[in-house]
Amino acid sequence: MDEYRKRLDRWRTEHARNELLHRRLGNARLISGLLLVAVAAISLGAGRMSPWWLLLPVVALIVLVVIHDRVDRDLRRAARGIAYYERALGRLDNRWIGAGNQGERFRDPRHVFADDLDLFGRGSLFELLSTARTRMGERVLAGWLLTPGDPEEVAARQESVKELRPRIDLREEIAMMGEDLRAALDDRRLGEWGNEPAVIFFPGARWLALILAIAAVVTATTVLLDRTSLVPFLFVVLGELIFMMATHRATSQVAGSVGTPAHELRLIALLLERLEREPFRSPALAGLREKLLVEGVPATRQIQRLVGLVDRLDWARNLFFRIPAAALVWMPQFAMAIEKWRVRYGPHVAGWVAAIGDFEAMSSLACFAYERPDAAFPELADSSEGFYEAQGLTHPLIPAAEAIANDVKLGGDTRSSPESDVRLWIISGSNMSGKSTLLRAVGLSVVLAWAGAPVTATRLRLSRLRLGASLRTSDSVTDHRSRFYAEISRLKDVVDLARSGEPLLFLLDELLSGTNSHDRRIGAQALLIGLVERGAIGLATTHDLALAEIAEQLKGRAINVHFEDHLEGGEIRFDYHLRPGVVARGNALELMRAVGLDV
Repeated sequence: MDEYRKRLDRWRTEHARNELLHRRLGNARLISGLLLVAVAAISLGAGRMSPWWLLLPVVALIVLVVIHDRVDRDLRRAARGIAYYERALGRLDNRWIGAGNQGERFRDPRHVFADDLDLFGRGSLFELLSTARTRMGERVLAGWLLTPGDPEEVAARQESVKELRPRIDLREEIAMMGEDLRAALDDRRLGEWGNEPAVIFFPGARWLALILAIAAVVTATTVLLDRTSLVPFLFVVLGELIFMMATHRATSQVAGSVGTPAHELRLIALLLERLEREPFRSPALAGLREKLLVEGVPATRQIQRLVGLVDRLDWARNLFFRIPAAALVWMPQFAMAIEKWRVRYGPHVAGWVAAIGDFEAMSSLACFAYERPDAAFPELADSSEGFYEAQGLTHPLIPAAEAIANDVKLGGDTRSSPESDVRLWIISGSNMSGKSTLLRAVGLSVVLAWAGAPVTATRLRLSRLRLGASLRTSDSVTDHRSRFYAEISRLKDVVDLARSGEPLLFLLDELLSGTNSHDRRIGAQALLIGLVERGAIGLATTHDLALAEIAEQLKGRAINVHFEDHLEGGEIRFDYHLRPGVVARGNALELMRAVGLDV
């Protein structure tokens, strides 16, 4: 898109300018350092000039270091901007595969459709969609893709995605945040820390610590002014030693556990602060912002208070401050203040983290919506009748310029329209003609629709559907499972979903191809008829034209459709357009000859 290219050019220009300035400042620092050495040699060594002249190169060096660090930060920020927009343009130019987060940690080979539809892994839907900066954002997005949401919740997500779609500046600002945000954040541990049982100090410990600190200051002052002897101060010190022994375990527990959470909260505060000042209108986004308020105070203000307390706690570890810190009962006082903060605000931390996860998942879907302006938001129906109606459907992982659109319609309200009771499409066609791609396009459209995203279709209307797929089963030596056994195990999972009573959309590719034609025909017929009888809708592909006879047995609840190919100049050509009826010919022999086999 032109907007992405303009922004990429702007970041490249800024990077080049800062890179030049960075080199010049580096040279200036080197010259200042050499000048400092020369002036020191002349003034301190030879004594030919006043040592006060040393101030000039020292001040110059300090100023150059400060400016150089600032330019270095701007240079790294520009590099992140370039990387962000290069990846964004890569998605538009079909150069995104292998460049993003592939979501491998969410893969589960036993899931009933995730691997079959390429949800995770290299070149997956997750890699295309995810722009999340945090693990919780990735986890929320993965959860939305794996499990259909409730109709009201998904409708609210759609409104949020529509609102976020044009906000390029917001997505850019979040992308500019450092890599520490992704690498250092353990959101689950952070939430657990906020909800841990309170660390107990004995009653009155806070007031006693304050009294002892004041007493130490007063007695030390009177000793220095020679108003009293050292005895009162020593008694106070003895009291402080007893106090610190009594609170040592609790103080150590608080000080030992707060460092990492405080660092992580400091990181997410950057993102939270950006969300707190964003004027959201959609209910879901406004609700997220409400989660960031505690008693009317923004979360970032509370986090800043905690970070300030932890920074002051760390002062006690400074070599020059240890003795005054001990006299002021410094660590126990700040440990108690930190624990008071955690008891009061810790239970809200998980909500702050969850709000970030939800926002990042919505932002990922909004980025997809912005980059696919022709994609349509589906019409979601909360209906007990399973149905799926798509017009101009394409596969979202195929570039828009190359994708061929098809219409698919399954199920419907049979009470008002009996002719809409087609619940099964049996798709025949030659190898590489587009059968499996169509199944995946249908499945991914359901996944996107019930995640709250737009779909690559001109129009889609569907009910809340569970998905079951068998498109990519394989054998396993370690599990002692043949391909056929793996396939029938997956088919058992699909049938169990149909038995649950929830509307099911099944996608079955080359059904029971691992057995002989006699058993395949009987088994496939029983399976498909059973699924349709249980109210499921779906698509099944086949090379075995005998399976096409199943449509006749289902009496209007199933139809045959096919893809065609033709020979042109000795090469096989495909148009990937669905046609009614059964395919008339295959291309297996032609393909075998094309790769050099003698058949």
